[in-house]
Amino acid sequence: MASRNDGRLAGLRRNVAAARMTTPEPQIRVRRVYDEPAAADGARVLVDRIWPRGISKEAARLQEWAKDVAPSGELRRWYGHDPDRFAEFSRRYLAELDQPEPRAALDRLRGLAAVGPVTLLTATRDVQISQAAVLAEQLRSVR
Repeated sequence: MASRNDGRLAGLRRNVAAARMTTPEPQIRVRRVYDEPAAADGARVLVDRIWPRGISKEAARLQEWAKDVAPSGELRRWYGHDPDRFAEFSRRYLAELDQPEPRAALDRLRGLAAVGPVTLLTATRDVQISQAAVLAEQLRSVR
């Protein structure tokens, strides 16, 4: 009987592995909120805690303002967008995202990404070393 169950388990593992290989990676983009909206943006989500200066809500054309996934004010001030602190910022930010409120907001973003492209927006000048870049990588890697 054990060998029959082993065979079923092996088949189940193959099916799960095949499903993972055929499931497309979510389309997550990172852009500045000041960039002109594009048709390829899909759902536009602001991931900053503070509203960006000089842009109206109409001009931003957001689907959601996900303040709950933004880094804490304390972490944001400590980081100050210093490239030398980015690795440590990423580690601390991921720890913050593991708290209940940010985790729920991440789940909402995963839900959006499951049905179409999502563009994470930030006012940060260098999006490659922003919370949006960390968040995008998290959304792409954890399903």
